[in-house]
Amino acid sequence: MQRGTFQLMKSVNKSIVLNKIRTCEPISRAQIAKETNLTPPTVSSIVKELMEQGLVRESTLGESTGGRKPTMLHINSDSFFVIGVDAGPQKIECILSDLTGKVYQRASGPINRPLTNEQFISLLKENIYALYNTMEVGQDKIIGIGIAMHGAVDVETGTSLVAPILKLRNIPLKEVLEEEFNLTVKIENDARAMALGESWFGGHGDVESMVAVNIGRGVGAGIVLNGKLFHGAEGIAGELGHMIIDINGKTCECGNKGCLQTLVSGEAIAERAATEIKECQRLTGEEIFRLAQEGNESCIHLLQRTGEIIGIGLTNLIHLVNPRKIVLGGGVMGSEKFILPEVLHTIQQRALTNEAKQTEIVVTRLGQDATLLGAVSLLLIELFDPISIG
Repeated sequence: MQRGTFQLMKSVNKSIVLNKIRTCEPISRAQIAKETNLTPPTVSSIVKELMEQGLVRESTLGESTGGRKPTMLHINSDSFFVIGVDAGPQKIECILSDLTGKVYQRASGPINRPLTNEQFISLLKENIYALYNTMEVGQDKIIGIGIAMHGAVDVETGTSLVAPILKLRNIPLKEVLEEEFNLTVKIENDARAMALGESWFGGHGDVESMVAVNIGRGVGAGIVLNGKLFHGAEGIAGELGHMIIDINGKTCECGNKGCLQTLVSGEAIAERAATEIKECQRLTGEEIFRLAQEGNESCIHLLQRTGEIIGIGLTNLIHLVNPRKIVLGGGVMGSEKFILPEVLHTIQQRALTNEAKQTEIVVTRLGQDATLLGAVSLLLIELFDPISIG
């Protein structure tokens, strides 16, 4: 779907009707009018247009309340598709998803460092084209491309401002990719994208405030308030990994000492193991977890200590944001068995009030696809959510 066509599909009333169908399907036209305060003729007109565009379909008749049985409406989930991209820092992953988050195709490739901005953009193009080569749908069915990018991004211009692990700055992702593919392109920080994906696809219900924390090669967080991502005044809200825990600690990639991610990232766990545990030199985080599973007490203690440190960071987060729920994801949470109990115990010990101690802490059910589905939701929220339309 070309960029102009996608823009024409968006309007506030149309998004209100679409979102009502998405969240309440099957639903009748009369029920939509009643619950949205739109007039029945307006709803009928919008539904007609949505059906002509292929976004909505009718199903068998619903239950009658005395008159003629109503025709029920559903989202036509496989009428349009979105390309979601998780860009770095170790590899580029791409998926093709329908409007419900069902994944149809995948493509991925490694990122070999060092590299330039131009080389990184070339890798993105190569992987998106690799996905294209496996697709069984035409480009006219693709709404756009959502990209979850590590580091700081300018969501308005679609620019990667700083990708610290890749050591890149000012990559004009949106501009270059829209010109290359003639599709709408949306860019977001990877942790914030993950938070939006959790809000959209994670099965958390109607949670008014939620934070998703991604703990892997780095540590980041995304804050969702009333269904919208919170970016902060200058777009750096959610940089939990750069919360300073130990002012005398190791120097972080950001230049500060003792940031949270210098203590709990996958790389940090492996480094601590190498210095603290003789048999764990040159082991990866995954191998440390395997040893813990096999009963290695030193590795178990190391992962438990990691959980305690994460718990301290989350306690600080609870005191600042006071979310209803925190969702944990990323490769480090593959060691959930040893880490999560200590996270919960630490919060119980350190949270300021009994109410703060009730903050729900869960591990993502979306697994490694959480960030990719978040990238997909960058396009879907524009289509379905009238609040995001400016």
